[in-house]
Amino acid sequence: MIAMPQPVRTLLAALLLAGLAACAGGNSGVTTSGSLPTPEAHPDTAITVNRVQDGKFLSFVGPRTQHDPLFLGVPGTNYDLLRTLLDTRTGEVANQLYVEDSYSGPRRDWNAAQDETGRPLRFIPISNSEITCDSGCSYAEEFAAALPEPLLRASTNGLMVTFIAKSGAHTVIQVPGTQVAAQLAAVDNAKKSLAAAATPAPAAAAK
Repeated sequence: MIAMPQPVRTLLAALLLAGLAACAGGNSGVTTSGSLPTPEAHPDTAITVNRVQDGKFLSFVGPRTQHDPLFLGVPGTNYDLLRTLLDTRTGEVANQLYVEDSYSGPRRDWNAAQDETGRPLRFIPISNSEITCDSGCSYAEEFAAALPEPLLRASTNGLMVTFIAKSGAHTVIQVPGTQVAAQLAAVDNAKKSLAAAATPAPAAAAK
C-alpha cells in the first residue's frame, strides 16, 4: 500500500468525520455557515455547507440520491451523495462519492471501486453492520470512493462509479452532471471567498 502524505491523511480523516456527522443527520458540533456562497437551492442540486474543526475545513454535502428503494421503508437507507472537504488554510480539496447500502441475504463486503473506464479508485470502508439475523440476515454497509479532482471536473455531464464486493456483487452509482456541476460551483465559490478575505485591503492614500 502506498503511504499517503500527512496533509492528505489529515484531510481525509476530517472528511470522514464531517461526512459521518452530515450523513447521520445531526450536527455533532458542526455549525452551518450562512455566509458562504452556495448554488441556487434547487431540490436536486442544493449543497449543504458546514464549517468543521473550528473553521479549519469547509464540508460540502450534496443531496441524497436513492440508488435502490428504501430498505423495508426505513428512511436514510440505500442512498448516495457527493461530499467534499476544503482545507481553508491550504486550499487542498478531497472529494468522495459516499454510499449507504442496506440489504438482506449474504454479507456483500464491498471492497473496491472503479471509474467508468475501469480505472481503480481508492475505496474507503466506513462501516459494516449486521442489522438482524432473526429470520434471515440483513446488513448495512457504508463506504465511499475517493474522487480525484481531475475526474470530478471532467464529469460535468455525469459521473459513473462501479463498486465491487468480495461476494462478487457489483453496483453502478450514477451521479447526474447537474449535481457534479453544483458541487464544483459551491467549492469554487468558497475558494474565491476565502481568497478575497485573505487579500489585504489597499492602504489609504497618504494626505
